[in-house]
Amino acid sequence: MACLPRAPESPSQSPFRCQLEGKLCVSGAGQEKRAGEKKRSSNLLLLKKKLFRRRKSTKSADHAKHMRDLLCSWDVRDVSLLVKQYEAALSIKELARQACVARPEASRIHQDLAKLYQFRYCTDVDLIFQGTCFPVHRAILAARCPFFRTLLSSSLERAELVMDIGTVGIDVPILSSLLHYLYSGEFRVRDAHVKNIDVLVRLSEEFGMPNALHFDIHGLLQSSCYCDAALSFTSSPDWAAEPWEGRGHDPEFRCHKAILCARSPFFRNLLRKRLRGSADGAQAPIRIVLNEAIIPKRYAKVILHCMYTDLVDLALLLPFSPSSGSLREAQGDAGKGGGGGETRLENAMELYHIALFIEFDMMAQGELAVLAVLSPRLRWRKRSGMLRKCKLLLFEHKVLLPSPPPPPPPHPVY
Repeated sequence: MACLPRAPESPSQSPFRCQLEGKLCVSGAGQEKRAGEKKRSSNLLLLKKKLFRRRKSTKSADHAKHMRDLLCSWDVRDVSLLVKQYEAALSIKELARQACVARPEASRIHQDLAKLYQFRYCTDVDLIFQGTCFPVHRAILAARCPFFRTLLSSSLERAELVMDIGTVGIDVPILSSLLHYLYSGEFRVRDAHVKNIDVLVRLSEEFGMPNALHFDIHGLLQSSCYCDAALSFTSSPDWAAEPWEGRGHDPEFRCHKAILCARSPFFRNLLRKRLRGSADGAQAPIRIVLNEAIIPKRYAKVILHCMYTDLVDLALLLPFSPSSGSLREAQGDAGKGGGGGETRLENAMELYHIALFIEFDMMAQGELAVLAVLSPRLRWRKRSGMLRKCKLLLFEHKVLLPSPPPPPPPHPVY
């Protein structure tokens, strides 16, 4: 039987062709899938862009459009008044900003006491520790630390004290940092290494933990302990410094040389000159006689209270007496019939000039007292223009008021 030739297979029936077609089909499906994913991602990106534009447009509102919608029904005169109020508010803000930039920031009591320890003004006792001398102030250490209070009370007449501290690990830098903390209420972190923490804990157990700085200094003013200075007032033209045992019947205001030196360059220079020419040394008490024509006696408690507490309290003003007040004060009280709101405002202004004279910036910048006095006047409604200006002032300074202003006095009925 003759063998017939085998018919060639059709391309569609070839296994190689089937495999190739399968690969082509799979690759085509992958391309379609990737194209669909790309299209969906582009659609999602477009949606995100639209949402972002919408969100951005809502965040940045068109203020001009809102103002037009608000003012479309207003009268022209009302719009003009609104523009004037905006211009006045901008002017007040600019003036307040320039005033804050122009005047220096007043240093607080902890900053002044830190400078007092650093520059060693008018010290009255020397602490000797490991051959190092620390000039300090007896009143500050006695008020701040029970250990130093006991040490200094046992030797009031000595100008040098040798310290014998049994705490292990204490050295000169740690003691200096401790004294700086007693003066300022702030511990210098750069001087406190991790290895010294246990030493500081043992020192706090041995010396005793002090109270807050403002509490101890205010207690120093109230108790009058370790007072080594006194302010006395006279109307005599010869107001040079007098000895401590002067005229005993004159009212005196006891204080501390350390606080006077720390807070006022005027008193600092005065005391340094007195101590430089004194034969008794820095421990002798000093009487400072002030001329009442320049600094009236009725402001003495206000000045001392501000030096010890950083607060201006006009309620501490002494009653006015013609024999012990300035000429301008007597003329003002005679012209106004004995006082009132205007006289209290004049007292604040005169206190401001006294603060400038003694170079006491904290008292010169005591806006809290002035605003508390003027707050009832801010509600005066006699004139519409005055009401508008007072509202602007109240809006700018209401954050400085210590308490809500009291209600205004009733208007008289004519």
